[in-house]
Amino acid sequence: MRALIVGTGAIGGFYGALLAKAGWDVAVVCRSEYDTVKRQGIQIRSTLGEWTFRPSAVYRHAGEIETPPDYVIVCTKVLPGTDRAALIRDALGPDTAITLIQNGIEIEAELAASFPEHELISGLAFVCVSRTGPGQVWHQAYGNLRLGNFPHGSGPKAETLCDAFNRAGVRAKTRKDIVTARWQKCVWNAPFNPLSVLSGGLTTSDILKNQENVVLQMMGEICAIAAATGHPLPPDVIDQNITSTYQMPPYKTSMLLDFEAGRPMESEAILGNAVRAGRREGVAIPHLETVYALMQLRELQLRGF
Repeated sequence: MRALIVGTGAIGGFYGALLAKAGWDVAVVCRSEYDTVKRQGIQIRSTLGEWTFRPSAVYRHAGEIETPPDYVIVCTKVLPGTDRAALIRDALGPDTAITLIQNGIEIEAELAASFPEHELISGLAFVCVSRTGPGQVWHQAYGNLRLGNFPHGSGPKAETLCDAFNRAGVRAKTRKDIVTARWQKCVWNAPFNPLSVLSGGLTTSDILKNQENVVLQMMGEICAIAAATGHPLPPDVIDQNITSTYQMPPYKTSMLLDFEAGRPMESEAILGNAVRAGRREGVAIPHLETVYALMQLRELQLRGF
């Protein structure tokens, strides 16, 4: 099977490396680190071992690819003003499946509308992984994937992708209710990503030990929004998230790493979209709205206002 990874930061580098480990032909679109990746590949330091992922080809943009792949796997950050359709359009063949391994809520509609004839697989990564330098990826913990067709269901292409990841050493499963799964992941992302930034750089464990009640309130509000949109979550979802966070190593969230590096953050995809969904459905979300407002101020700071 042939895959093109679009976006080779921590997520794209790690999961692209796993597909290559499973025997797939994996090429990458890599802009900011093009020269480094083309010269030396991507160094993976992981609980699964240490190895170098050498893509079969390294491109600056998708239009350079000559033969359309079986899968285009989008691992870019979901940021305002980024035209994800334009990033992948020139790489698509008639049978190419589009796969998203990205954070956020209600992020699929743009690509579903742009490419209605293509199978769209929405994916969630439950992983602690960071980019530590040009062509350097550090996988600290977890790595599970959930993949499902958007807006619902699951097909052979999603199963094939899961099989490859499972062979490479991480647990991957299909879900027919992938939108519900996105809300389930948001239960963790919505509090910990922004609070890590607003706290001045605390790890997830420090946040939880000192402000567990705030985390619980935010998680509860996400559950209420999910139910209002027709995606009720399991009754123990909050307890599971709290328990797993206490068990995981101290972790700097992806949003915090972006903030510390002066890069744009996924505030809108992770938190803003959830807040807008809550307002649309008439759900009371005072904690989420307050944290979202504070994050907007942080964004102003990044832009130099």
